[in-house]
Amino acid sequence: MINELITNIFHSKNNRKIPLSWLQLTREKTRLAVAIAGIGFADILMFMQIGFRDALYYSNVRFHTSLQGEIILINSQSNAVLSMKSFSQRRLYKALDLPAVQSVHPIYLDYTSWKNPVTGRPRSILVFGFNPEVNLFNLPGVPENLEQLKLPDVVLYDRSSRVEYGPIATNFEEGKTVTAEVRRRRIKVGGLFTLGASFGADGNLITSDVNFLRIFNNRQRGLIDIGVIRLKPGADIIAVTQSLRSYLPEEINVLTKEEFIEFERNYWASSTAIGFIFTLGTIMGFIVGTVIVYQILYTEVADHLAEYATLKAIGYTQNYLLTVILQEAFILAVIGYLPGFTFALFMYKAARDATLLPVFMSVGRAVTVLILTMVMCFISGAIAVRKLRSADPADIF
Repeated sequence: MINELITNIFHSKNNRKIPLSWLQLTREKTRLAVAIAGIGFADILMFMQIGFRDALYYSNVRFHTSLQGEIILINSQSNAVLSMKSFSQRRLYKALDLPAVQSVHPIYLDYTSWKNPVTGRPRSILVFGFNPEVNLFNLPGVPENLEQLKLPDVVLYDRSSRVEYGPIATNFEEGKTVTAEVRRRRIKVGGLFTLGASFGADGNLITSDVNFLRIFNNRQRGLIDIGVIRLKPGADIIAVTQSLRSYLPEEINVLTKEEFIEFERNYWASSTAIGFIFTLGTIMGFIVGTVIVYQILYTEVADHLAEYATLKAIGYTQNYLLTVILQEAFILAVIGYLPGFTFALFMYKAARDATLLPVFMSVGRAVTVLILTMVMCFISGAIAVRKLRSADPADIF
């Protein structure tokens, strides 16, 4: 065994393309396969948890991103789209007093029951209502269907809603007349748009403000949920926002569009258990990988302790041996990352098809998990090399 290790060192010095660390890892192929599988499993855990967390944030702000306006007004008691509080639209129209404001647009939103026209099973759906004279949503399918929204009891259906709502999009695209019961009122689907399911809503409808108030006959006209403000070209968004905050009462929260997006994201990140759970899952994946790599490297050092002591006796320094172990950790990180990354792509597609959530691989996420994998392996290596201090030549000779 000692002769084999010394031979590996000699071979690695004469062939710099094959370092000692690689020769050590590949000598026990079963152990190497276990290490790669363990790191890959830890990477998959991290990929899935980070992927779901990012899908959580992204899916819940797609509506916010689609709004065509620079400043957003909401009730100061509102926490997120899930729990909006209404306010008087007079507060919104009061913003027209500022010279930089070009137009204001109220939006109603609320959850209600949609009855699957095939099975009759009810399911909660999110409904948006606005004046279709001006398009407020930068969403595929909305601009070309504004005239449809002016008709009584007509809605646009989100083609990316979950299948539990029924084959609405399929039937409409086949030219069939699609009707359904929403809050015990018969409505007609006049067109399709694309927004997508989120953690807050499995399906979405867009309709006119008049139709919205017909569906929600308990809602009072003029009590809106969101106010969209468009500014004149060249207006300073930050300055106008500050002016509105001073001009409007404290019950109104004045936000730029970017702040409105961040407002929703922060709610899901800090005010719900979901964001914490996904972050905790990522940490657990990191810990699992660290433990697995530590066990592999520790066993590697323990099995060759006598050989390492021999190398010390013939002149190799402690730092050289530490470098070998850390190189092994780096090699394990890179090799173990590849199957984890590949399998995560298939898992993302399966999750996307099953949940309709935007679970996609991104360059930033791929780099983040790679860095976490390297840190994970280096931490394991740093802990495992402590065993080398006990490799005393005096114990061998």
